[in-house]
Amino acid sequence: MAYTIEEHSHRLAAWTASRAASVKGCRFRVEQGVDILEAAGFTASFSLEDLPTTPPALDSAHREWRDRVIGAARGLGLSFSHGISAKLINCYLKVRFVCGGQHDRDCVRILHPPLDELLLLELAKRNIGGNADKWKAYRALRWSKFDSDTYEEAIASIREALAPGEPLWKIEEYWKGYQ
Repeated sequence: MAYTIEEHSHRLAAWTASRAASVKGCRFRVEQGVDILEAAGFTASFSLEDLPTTPPALDSAHREWRDRVIGAARGLGLSFSHGISAKLINCYLKVRFVCGGQHDRDCVRILHPPLDELLLLELAKRNIGGNADKWKAYRALRWSKFDSDTYEEAIASIREALAPGEPLWKIEEYWKGYQ
């Protein structure tokens, strides 16, 4: 089998996602993260055509993806929350599509951004969307421990905080993890 740009992109995205989602209380090796992603359907052949095209359809698919990731992790003896599974998925999709040159495609503009301590802290500090109390509450709950409902509420809060039509990746203007 030929080594393709899709395989190359998949490997980078899976490595990045695995490193980002492995946190204190839920440590796993990159190899395990790759296995989990692939078992959940995130392979080199996963493409733009596999992405939902509306926010409600994405939210539904994302819930199914999280359940698949949680199940695949369980099969490896790991216990993933919806927060951990979302971080793995969202970092993967960010590298593959958002930062892969597809950021203006409608199906990419609606992708959920990765959530973490640094983003939630800065959103609270700057009172983004007038929701400082919400961001503080999400931060106190710890993104890595989010259940499905809390995760989905946090994503809805991000949509509300952005201007209409803005891609969700724009919220990461406030992410300080690159510093």
